Amino acid sequence: MKKILILAVCSGLFFTSCVSKKKYADLQDKQEKTQDLLNTATVKLNDCLSEKSGLEASNNSLKSQVASLNATNGDLIKQIGDFTDLTKKGASNLEKSLESLKEKDLTIRKLQDAVTRRDSVNLALVQSLKGAIGNLDDEDIQISVEKGVVYVNISDKLLFRSGSYQITSKAREVLGKVATVVKNKPDFEFLVEGHTDTDPISTGCIKDNWDLSVLRATAVVRTLQDDFGVAPARMTAGGRSEYIPIADNATSDGKAKNRRTRIVVLPKIDQFYNMIEEGLKDPKIN
Repeated sequence: MKKILILAVCSGLFFTSCVSKKKYADLQDKQEKTQDLLNTATVKLNDCLSEKSGLEASNNSLKSQVASLNATNGDLIKQIGDFTDLTKKGASNLEKSLESLKEKDLTIRKLQDAVTRRDSVNLALVQSLKGAIGNLDDEDIQISVEKGVVYVNISDKLLFRSGSYQITSKAREVLGKVATVVKNKPDFEFLVEGHTDTDPISTGCIKDNWDLSVLRATAVVRTLQDDFGVAPARMTAGGRSEYIPIADNATSDGKAKNRRTRIVVLPKIDQFYNMIEEGLKDPKIN
């Protein structure tokens, strides 16, 4: 193509001197059209080369995808085989699993029955305490069950004089009735908690509200032990100071409610844990 162009140019130069201007213009026009065709052909050639390169790259990518899909297909075939084996094993164990679930359900129902019996015992204990104590002002003594635990809240004004940890005569009467009930429930232990308001206290024998709350709790425990024969091994004394309020200390009524002694009656911890351990040892729930 280039040789033809060169020849055309040379011929044009050669005949310039011997041809007319019209023929020269015709030849020049043909030469320009030929050049345009050459340029168009060059562009198309470059496009074809670029398309060829893209097709080769796509072909290589498709080959890579085919290889990857073949590998994946092999893995899937292997997984299907493994899944078939697992399905067979699962089917053989399904009946055993269902039987095991039935046994576990039976054990759970037994534990639920035990909880129900515990709640019944707590309810009976509450009724016994209320019956023994009699008609007292609800603000002075309150008996309740919360989360499987029996609570006896006794107000400060019933048990102690202001700033003192000496048990009053009226309080001894109430504690005697409580002792009569708990002595007949040997499967229970109880915690005696002393609580105060936020008013600070400092005397020769009492350093602060921590001291006062502990001394009041130990005074109740000591009275139950010495005067009414409650086994000391069943009791624990603890002081909570001012940090577990049940009312707002900004008012006198709130402070009066916060100054209290709480007796927490609960099953013996070792028996409670023994029940759990025995349940865990049961092969039906493992």
